[in-house]
Amino acid sequence: MDIDWAALGQVFGVSLVMTVGLVCVFTFGIVGTRTDHGTGDGGAGLLGRVGAYASFALCAAAVAYGIYIIAA
Repeated sequence: MDIDWAALGQVFGVSLVMTVGLVCVFTFGIVGTRTDHGTGDGGAGLLGRVGAYASFALCAAAVAYGIYIIAA
């Protein structure tokens, strides 16, 4: 039995980068939903909330793509 160490290392590296990236995007989404930004104006809060929803949509798309890859 031969193990392709280069392919194993590549899978490990991509998995690590994608996991850390997805956690960071989700964290940005959580921070964007906070209501006490301290700005006092509604525009900046709205922009943060829209960015948060975009972050959550990106996380959902990544999860859906992962399920698609597993099922294919």
